[in-house]
Amino acid sequence: MKGIFLAALLLAVSATLASAGTARDITSTEAKAIIDRSKNAYLLDVRTPDERRQGYIAGSVLIPIDQVEKRITEIPKKRPVIVYCAVGSRSRSVAQALARSGYSEVYNMRDGIFGWYRNGLPVRQ
Repeated sequence: MKGIFLAALLLAVSATLASAGTARDITSTEAKAIIDRSKNAYLLDVRTPDERRQGYIAGSVLIPIDQVEKRITEIPKKRPVIVYCAVGSRSRSVAQALARSGYSEVYNMRDGIFGWYRNGLPVRQ
């Protein structure tokens, strides 16, 4: 009995450690579903201001990648955070850093705003 309890405890700890500090890669259509479902998702655009002027997702907040570290307190910890850039590479590093910093629900939109647009989702100009 003691061995079963210990094995269950180790499994729970392993699962917790495996999920701690990791961000989940999602597609733009999965991001849209999270936005629609949760209504309080925080959309973080880590592109440059020039890139944003070309189009952005409504409700997103621009914090360019080079400013994220000093503006991290602006990003809420108690809401799902969806990070995006043009194609998902810059956003991946930011999403992983947020997850390592204690953000519990962080998503990287791996196809970026280009995928969002390709999937026919609305882009603001």
